[in-house]
Amino acid sequence: MRLWTTFFLSFTALLPLVNPPGSALIFLGLVGEAPIAVYRALARRVALNNIIFLAVIELLGSSLLKFFGISLPIVQVAGGFVITGIGWSMLNDKDAHTGTQNKGDAMAQARTLQSAAAYEDRSFYPLTFPITSGPGTLVVTLTLSAHASNRLITTDLLAHVGLLLAIVAISALVYFCYAYAPRLTRAFSPSTVNGVLRVMAFTVLCIGAQIAWNGITALMAAEKVSAGLLR
Repeated sequence: MRLWTTFFLSFTALLPLVNPPGSALIFLGLVGEAPIAVYRALARRVALNNIIFLAVIELLGSSLLKFFGISLPIVQVAGGFVITGIGWSMLNDKDAHTGTQNKGDAMAQARTLQSAAAYEDRSFYPLTFPITSGPGTLVVTLTLSAHASNRLITTDLLAHVGLLLAIVAISALVYFCYAYAPRLTRAFSPSTVNGVLRVMAFTVLCIGAQIAWNGITALMAAEKVSAGLLR
């Protein structure tokens, strides 16, 4: 019971933050024009990276932050600035590329290998972090991990397993949405997709600003409390 309760709680909390369909549009804008094989390979790698990344955060995140003396508001501020920068660069990109290439063409196959190599280094940053799982997802994962912990080893283990299962389920949705992101261009005209990508870029910029502001607000509140205690 504890396992499935934690699973549904974690899945419900993380799904709006990861937002696989919405992130797929950002993924489409960053990757641009590439063969469908590249999209599927990248989607597979990003989904796997996301599982490993969030699992590490879930298991070791709190300990790592304590070890380095980093607070959650600082993570929000720094990560918010990173997301804002990515959104700004996407918003001001003069050439928003969309679409796919014919897989049957020999030149397309050659470009597949070239594109796969070119995008491989980007599979973690920025495609996995912060596009798929940003600072907001990290903070919620850390919070869920702390919520899952209690004094009973059995229920504690089941709760953490439930959280890990939720991470795997969301990553599977990420793969499906990312792998078939180019199909969006078949249903809509290039100008429509370009407009949607611009709107998503502005949304990413706003999300980054909001996350940073949440961290700044928390730091300001903590500073006021500290100043009040010193008086």
